[in-house]
Amino acid sequence: MTKTLNIVETIEKLAKDLFSLAGVDVQVKVEESEEGNYEVNLETTEETGLLIGFRGENINAIQTVLGIMVKGVTGEWIRIIVNIGDYRQKQEQKLFALADQSADRAIETKEPQPIYNLTAGQRRIIHMYLSKRDDVVTESQGENLERFLVIKSK
Repeated sequence: MTKTLNIVETIEKLAKDLFSLAGVDVQVKVEESEEGNYEVNLETTEETGLLIGFRGENINAIQTVLGIMVKGVTGEWIRIIVNIGDYRQKQEQKLFALADQSADRAIETKEPQPIYNLTAGQRRIIHMYLSKRDDVVTESQGENLERFLVIKSK
């Protein structure tokens, strides 16, 4: 068995155990992405909104707990992305639109454009997305919970 297959099976088993303990019936599918992340796709007919939570707080918490559980078994941190339905794809599209809008505004006004209230994961998505553009640069500023993203024209 390959290491990837073992990790996929481990993540799948831990996710099923977690939701079984919570009393939630879900179908779990785990795949390794091109970037080397492990995507945990959950399908359920019940409690979808509750599992996602307000502004994705619950799905992010599930992702964190599952990551800690996997580290406990494998001994290494593995980047896990939990998705319910197409929640992550919809959120990513919203972040891309926000990034493009802010980048265009930074170019037009020649002023840095801050974006507040993003999680570390959301900042990372925008950093990676805008890194493909050669007309803007991004950086995170601030500390802890007051960290924010700044987009500047080059």
